[in-house]
Amino acid sequence: MSAQYSGTALNGDVELHFDAHGDDSNPPVLFINGLGSQLINFLPEWVHRFCEAGFYVIRMDNRDVGLSSKTPGEPPSIERVLERWTKTRALGEFDAPYDLSDMATDCLAVLDALQIEQTHIWGMSMGGMIAQTLAIEHADRLRSMTTVMSTTGEIGVGRSTPEAATVLAPAGDDRAAVVENAVSARRLHGGALFDEEWAVSLEEAAYDRCHHPQGRVWQVLAVLASGSRAEQLPLVTLPTMVTHGRMDPLIQLDGGEATAALIPGAELVVYEQMGHDTPEPLWDCYVADLQRLADRPQ
Repeated sequence: MSAQYSGTALNGDVELHFDAHGDDSNPPVLFINGLGSQLINFLPEWVHRFCEAGFYVIRMDNRDVGLSSKTPGEPPSIERVLERWTKTRALGEFDAPYDLSDMATDCLAVLDALQIEQTHIWGMSMGGMIAQTLAIEHADRLRSMTTVMSTTGEIGVGRSTPEAATVLAPAGDDRAAVVENAVSARRLHGGALFDEEWAVSLEEAAYDRCHHPQGRVWQVLAVLASGSRAEQLPLVTLPTMVTHGRMDPLIQLDGGEATAALIPGAELVVYEQMGHDTPEPLWDCYVADLQRLADRPQ
């Protein structure tokens, strides 16, 4: 299959939009997005580079973003959820309609729709947490795991700086304000390789494709409801790479370091100028990292 293929996978009542690119006889890699992020964040040139490197590239919209299903109802504000969590380390009256285990089975539904038995997975931020959950609960479906700018779920590990946490919530009443605020957040989180023009184009495209700020709140609740993976990660035996930026203020480097320390044989790769983003100057490095990981024996 050399041309793009797109479709919808079903996990119960949840519809997951996905697309696939490249030669389907090549090793597949499923890219899993972070909080509130759509599959278009993995840009066409990103897809092209991984396809050229010999991978069959799969992108998907997590539930509550993009063209995938949306949770009905009105969620609480992120500010209220995080305030409660900070004070009590519990959700209290806030209900999480799903958790990271459910989002992991969403990924399996996409693989099933494409008739893929095993895949490499590459997840960033919340997507790294989903990837870790897949490695813990569904290792038989994976060839390797790359967890990027993510953390273990342990309290006190991979925390945000106070300044970075303040711009986690989406803001703005119209397209211009939403895009401006999202770009400002990217600027704060992005590290030394932040590209203003690139960020604006990404946020404009995301708004035009699907502006759904409620989804970000449901996903935050899913992350918080899932708790720590620290007890299960030492049981992961898959070839694993942990990638992090030294300049990441949203999930600080100790989150990646803790993840790599818990998983036997995990390789920790730290990029000095990388923040909480995947800047284009590092794309060839990410490709080479995955090639190296894919060559490791199972």
